[in-house]
Amino acid sequence: MFVAPDPGRMRLRNSARAVLGVAAAVALAEVCGLSQTASITGGLAALLALFTVLDADVRAQRLTTALLPVAGFPVLALATALHGVPLARDAAFLAVVFAGVYARRFGPRGHALGIFGFMMFFVTQFLHARPGQLPELFAAVGLALVASGAVRFLLWPIERRTPPPAAPPGLPGTGLARPTTRQAFQATAACAFALGIGQALSDDRWYWAVGTAWWIFVNTASRGETLVRGFRRVLGTVVGIAAGLLIAVPLHGAPAPTAALVAVCVFGIFYTAAPSYSWMMFFVTVMAGLLYGLLGVLHPGLLLLRFQETAIGALGAALAVVIILPVTTHAANDAWIQRALHCVRACTAAALDRLAGDPDADPAPHAAELELLLGRVRMALAPLVHPLSPLRARKARARQVLALLDDCARDVRGLVTVAADPQASHDARLAAACWRVEAAVEALTAPGATTELATAPHPRPAAAEPALAHLHGLEHTLVALATPLRTDPRAPLVISA
Repeated sequence: MFVAPDPGRMRLRNSARAVLGVAAAVALAEVCGLSQTASITGGLAALLALFTVLDADVRAQRLTTALLPVAGFPVLALATALHGVPLARDAAFLAVVFAGVYARRFGPRGHALGIFGFMMFFVTQFLHARPGQLPELFAAVGLALVASGAVRFLLWPIERRTPPPAAPPGLPGTGLARPTTRQAFQATAACAFALGIGQALSDDRWYWAVGTAWWIFVNTASRGETLVRGFRRVLGTVVGIAAGLLIAVPLHGAPAPTAALVAVCVFGIFYTAAPSYSWMMFFVTVMAGLLYGLLGVLHPGLLLLRFQETAIGALGAALAVVIILPVTTHAANDAWIQRALHCVRACTAAALDRLAGDPDADPAPHAAELELLLGRVRMALAPLVHPLSPLRARKARARQVLALLDDCARDVRGLVTVAADPQASHDARLAAACWRVEAAVEALTAPGATTELATAPHPRPAAAEPALAHLHGLEHTLVALATPLRTDPRAPLVISA
């Protein structure tokens, strides 16, 4: 959490902006005389709007934010109307789960709308909202979106100055093999299990199990990723509960210190979300305890129940990904690695064109995409490099792959910097080196490729020729990748000299 890179301090700025946005939403609800339940609903709606709306440009972000009520208000109305009809409420909740996951096939907008719809149902259970409270809940959510939108798009428009890189599309597939379809069935089954066992444990707080199962499926693509995410969620929850016993319980819901600590938790959620899911869950758990304190229902037994429901949800997710339409970790990480290698080739070709004098060639977008793809590769390989993984040969292989891909990214960044220099020169050696890089990528990604690449890497050039040095660095790294990528995953890793 503390040493993870934060280029341009984007995570820091985004986290600070989130605190302002949530605070503005809650303050506006209080100024308008809404109830405490409505103010909490508004604060959570603002947090979700700032956390889940991740479109690639500001205009798309504004449209997605404006559409959140379209997904949230009908669900909010349905959840409050069915509050006293358990069987119908449960069926409706599972239908919302399926629709929310299925909507991810429509890209970042579908992802955000699906999460917002699910969380509106969840929030009504968390706050025990009744139909009579619906008008002020609508008002609170609407005010929250206006307040958080004003902070995001007017007061502190970070994305306008630094547009976020487009998220890489998900892995391909059709029918039941399509990731969103498969995950919709998996998540629904997991949530059904969590709902049934969770209600057997508690008639009042069962929704924590459902929420756990739901969130474990966010941003995962394989069986291994989901299992690791479930473990990290439980770990973060346990540590958060321990902190809640020391922090939230003694406060007894005192408004001022509780509000200050909730602001710290909001900052922590946003700042740690990318580098550490466990730390993010720590802050989520502490914040939940503080909100329960505000509602006057917090006690140590409730925090213990929170852990039990979290464990049930994680178990449901684990069973679902193992039994229902499973996708192996190997299949997922192989697909993401190939995507990253193709991006390396595209960036190299664009840099060569730029050095040759083509003003329209720009390798920078490819380099930004590569960073995102490497993030997905790290997620895909996380189960193999996890400290508790018993697969020692695969762990060593995965660690070598990650190290070599990081070397690729370093050379790609250097090549982009050189290509941006108008004084950089171009010669035939650069073209030859670029072709060798492309041939190396082709050898690594072509079906049935062998461990040997077409040509042996050339000696590294002098440091005075930076573009050529980076291309040769890429070539050497790609040759080295052949060993871990093109040998049996179960075989011991042999690192050649």
